[in-house]
Amino acid sequence: MQKSDQTALPRSVVNQAWLIVLGAIAPMLDSTMVNIAINHLAHDFNTGLNTVQWVVTGYLLAMVVAVPFTGWLDQRFGGKNTFLVAELLFGLMSLGAAFAWNIDSLIAFRLVQGFSAGLITPLLTTLLVDVAGSGAMGRLMAVVGLPIMLGPIVGPVIGGVIVQYLTWRWIFLVNVPVTIIAAWLLWTKLPATPAKNPQAKFDWIGVLLLAGMSASVIYGVVQASQKANFTNHTTLTDVAIGLVLLVGYLVYAAFKRTNVLIPLTLFKRLNFSAAMVGLFLAGVATNGPMLLLPLFFQNLRGESVAIAGLSLLPQGIGMLLARPVVGRLIDQIGARWVTLGGLAITLIGSLPFIYFNQHSAYWLLMLVLFVRGIGAGAILSPLMTDAFVGADKQFSAQVSIATRIMQNVGGAFGSAFLATIVVGYQNQHAHTLTQIATSYQQGFLWAVIFTAILALPALFLTNRLKAH
Repeated sequence: MQKSDQTALPRSVVNQAWLIVLGAIAPMLDSTMVNIAINHLAHDFNTGLNTVQWVVTGYLLAMVVAVPFTGWLDQRFGGKNTFLVAELLFGLMSLGAAFAWNIDSLIAFRLVQGFSAGLITPLLTTLLVDVAGSGAMGRLMAVVGLPIMLGPIVGPVIGGVIVQYLTWRWIFLVNVPVTIIAAWLLWTKLPATPAKNPQAKFDWIGVLLLAGMSASVIYGVVQASQKANFTNHTTLTDVAIGLVLLVGYLVYAAFKRTNVLIPLTLFKRLNFSAAMVGLFLAGVATNGPMLLLPLFFQNLRGESVAIAGLSLLPQGIGMLLARPVVGRLIDQIGARWVTLGGLAITLIGSLPFIYFNQHSAYWLLMLVLFVRGIGAGAILSPLMTDAFVGADKQFSAQVSIATRIMQNVGGAFGSAFLATIVVGYQNQHAHTLTQIATSYQQGFLWAVIFTAILALPALFLTNRLKAH
């Protein structure tokens, strides 16, 4: 068995895998490229951060809503057909976003674009399994995994250069030829993947309850930025509605039990419950600062958008270097200690931002971001992996849906929450550089708090050291 695992993959399989990855590159780059353009979007559309951040938050929320549809569409219509339609829809919405005439139209196009991206990302894994088989996934990911990891690294750099020397509209326009070429190659070169169950039924009630819960809570948090506090009537009402919808889903899932989106029986495993809480907190701790960091360099330090993008490279390089080591450590010592170690390193790379200002040494900023990248690269992977430990194979699709929902909701919440903190502080104080610096320090402080809280669920993840 070991020998077969090391056998080289057939060239045809590798080529097909590269085609699938090509189809997923645009969504992977897009989510990180847009962060760097937030400042320009706010200026061109004459709106504030509390509104323009919906370009990012709305995209993430739409991805959350799309994830549950993936398994059903794959079962009903086949993975290749679903992937192709999502690819073309992503390209079409990119074209619409490029020609958006106001902030509302841009957010609308981004919502549909996010939905299509939410279909593409899970289908990437599904199609790779269909092409190579689950037994070859390790070898296959070793071949095609590099461009997947490079997305968060080169996205801000490419986005910064585009915005600096062209316009923000080209961030979306570049997706169009990529998606057209990818769709054509997938259509002509990738073997058909027939529908596995054309009569598959979809849990509409579960999706509506969970999607409504996510949207309501996030919208309530975003509204807090306009009131400069979290106790206003709109925020409290929306969050309350979200909690009611969550309770509604719990009751619905408890009574139905079978064929539900996320079976409650999964939460009987302590490590699964811990991973779910951890993924939400990790989304806040990682995605939230990704919105703030480009603005920190542009608004506070006066850097160009291209330099701001390049400034994030050390963090991406740190994540890239950590990834292969993290995979081995998870197998050897378990997710608990890998996550706790990653949290400790992330805190070391995040705490200085509570004190950094416009005068902080550039080399120190780069060093801290590099350290933060190493830590961040050791958080998500063990949490995602541990959610599957001990789960029956029949529930693998439901576990996958649950992990992606929690990660995306946490990311959307993190972006909205930290933007609210920053804008709320700026609305209450004079717009001097000192006060702007303090507003970002407040945002990073909350990111540190969420990172530290993540240590609690991490204590209940799998510990393989017990076996030694």
